[in-house]
Amino acid sequence: MEHRNPLQSTDTENKFITFGEIMLRLTPPNYGKIRVATQFEASYGGSEANIALALANLGVDSTFFSVVPNNSLGKSAVRWLRSNDVHCTPVILSSPEETPTNRLGTYYLETGYGIRPSKVTYDRKHSAISEYDFSGVDLDELLDGFTWLHLSGITPALSPSCGDFILRCMEKAKEKGLTVSFDGNYRKFLWTWDQARDFCTRCLPFVDVLFGTEPYHLWKDENDHSKGDIKDGESRQPSYEEQDEVFNAFISRYPNIKCIARHVRYVHSGSENSLMAYMWYQGHTFESKLFTFTILDRVGGGDAFASGLIYAMMKGFKPMDMVNFAVASSVIKHTIHGDGNITDDVDSIRNLMNMNYDIKR
Repeated sequence: MEHRNPLQSTDTENKFITFGEIMLRLTPPNYGKIRVATQFEASYGGSEANIALALANLGVDSTFFSVVPNNSLGKSAVRWLRSNDVHCTPVILSSPEETPTNRLGTYYLETGYGIRPSKVTYDRKHSAISEYDFSGVDLDELLDGFTWLHLSGITPALSPSCGDFILRCMEKAKEKGLTVSFDGNYRKFLWTWDQARDFCTRCLPFVDVLFGTEPYHLWKDENDHSKGDIKDGESRQPSYEEQDEVFNAFISRYPNIKCIARHVRYVHSGSENSLMAYMWYQGHTFESKLFTFTILDRVGGGDAFASGLIYAMMKGFKPMDMVNFAVASSVIKHTIHGDGNITDDVDSIRNLMNMNYDIKR
């Protein structure tokens, strides 16, 4: 008798894999402040892990690769992913000989409320993934059988070994014919803006689906950088015309890119935001609907946007449905505690996409 996971779809065409760090997340309950907290709610998160989890909950065959310490914290992080139907077979449980500090990265989230914004404090230095030597990983074996690889600009900021591995993954993925998506995901506490731009720009020739337009160099003149970057002066909430110009500059420079998408956030308070998105696809720039909503938990909203778009592309949605589904995925994540979008039915996202808020019976 053949055994299978009944929660996974029967779609055998799409097999997703991603690589990144998973961290322990500690949050004071009830919107509390860290400095007076006497207890914390524990969960796990990390950009790439969040995307793997979201896709698995929607039925996509989804695999996560990382390095965690071979102790109770590392095993608990893996267990959390597995409980959300993410395949974790490639995950390395490292020994103190392989990762001397042998720790799982941690971050503390102070959840904002009203006019007070959320605040993140990292404690991730010398985590197992940052100390591991990836030079011995067999990429042919790791990527065999997969159709989609997702990476972000967070992981290469952790260590030179992680950065080298990201580039090797991209090269091997293109050699093997995988679709490669990449999210720059700049983190100012991990590296400088110039370091991030330098590295992430090296990734662009390998990317099929790009999330966000920063941090990348898009020089007006490749031979004279003093003339500046095409994106210089770009507003945080660009107009359609402004975004279309930037998208087309990327495509002109990197014709390998098949899709670029970015969400745009309007912050009314720490508890109320609006979201919309722009997407370039098949020669056109598309603009999504604008969603305004109350926030329960903002962390992971960008990852939910990315996973929503990846899902929509895998399933062959029409372009306007692709970008609206991606934004709706992010919006619905803002109503869920924790880093991951655990929404497990496509219809609920489609209903939100169509701005249908009626009770579902």
